[in-house]
Amino acid sequence: MFIELLAEYGLFFAKIATFLIAIVLLISVIVNAGQRGGEGEGRLEVKKLNDRYKQMEEIMQHAVLDEHVIKQREKAEKQSQKKKDKAAKKEAKQLAKVNAKKSTDSDSDAAVTDSVNGTDSVKGASPVKGNVYVLDFDGDMKASEVENFREEITTVLTLAKPEDEVVVRLESPGGMVHSYGLASSQLARIRSANIPLTICVDKVAASGGYMMACIADKILAAPFAVIGSIGVVASLPNFNKVLKKLDVDYDVLTAGEYKRTLTMLGENTEAGRQKFIDDLEETHELFKGFVSEFRPKLDIPLVATGETWYGKVALEKLLVDGISTSDEYISQRVKEASVFEVKYVQKKSWQEKLGVSAQMAVEKSLDKVISKSLHSWTTRH
Repeated sequence: MFIELLAEYGLFFAKIATFLIAIVLLISVIVNAGQRGGEGEGRLEVKKLNDRYKQMEEIMQHAVLDEHVIKQREKAEKQSQKKKDKAAKKEAKQLAKVNAKKSTDSDSDAAVTDSVNGTDSVKGASPVKGNVYVLDFDGDMKASEVENFREEITTVLTLAKPEDEVVVRLESPGGMVHSYGLASSQLARIRSANIPLTICVDKVAASGGYMMACIADKILAAPFAVIGSIGVVASLPNFNKVLKKLDVDYDVLTAGEYKRTLTMLGENTEAGRQKFIDDLEETHELFKGFVSEFRPKLDIPLVATGETWYGKVALEKLLVDGISTSDEYISQRVKEASVFEVKYVQKKSWQEKLGVSAQMAVEKSLDKVISKSLHSWTTRH
């Protein structure tokens, strides 16, 4: 009975595997056909988050509060806004007078300088509040999103000023060194422009992800976000023994002693293996030096062991500067400044859209099949 049951399930999953392979091949053909047609130009999307939060608040008010209370709140808000507008106009006039004054008096020069910098040198005037620009980076092994990321940063830098702030919601477990090196360089452009940079990590910023995060003026992590992994890892299977058993020769021909240190199919040497390890150590030293440059207070020997820590422990080790989710931080900034979400979106061809839709359909179908199979198995046993 048990053997028959295994055979039944084996046949069932074989059918599923055949179906999935066929679908994957179809999707690959469709996507490749779209890519051969050339990549379309992307477009920028800029949304004011203040409006979104305001809309959310209004929806909740109408759902929870009495109409009378809502009217009272709206009236109070209008009065408050009128006062703010009046104060802003008054401040603008005061600043205009200061800028128009052509005196050589040192106090006057200081007032003009402060008005340009947005600081409070005029009695009764409040400091100018800058804008906040929110970007997202969801990293994979190749840091593929860097292509869109560089466009978003370039766009922000055309307008952003030192009194503004850039907030990056960063999620990445790391990946290829050169890919994350480029992504980190994009963030360094923000620092070079003297614009405050805050990075929020809700889930993970490890290895290459932390290489990016350490550039920030301020790193905020959720309590259970995974932080760290300041280390370098490489793994490579070797099938040389298998090939020898099958009586298959495999030659590796190089010009240059270390052109190829380790290989998957050829026979690896101790010298090649040691050179590979030396390269990893060199990369690790570069990584540690990079982190030290941007976070000099870190105890590098303590944290650069390749380990990861959750948010609260990472705060104790000075890997981050505060405990907060991105939602909490942005919600607070919306109350203080104009907050804009900036995204660069690549246009997809109809073939790519069809491929993504097919992939999602397959994933949903597979989830349903597995759920039903597990339910059937549980019911029988």
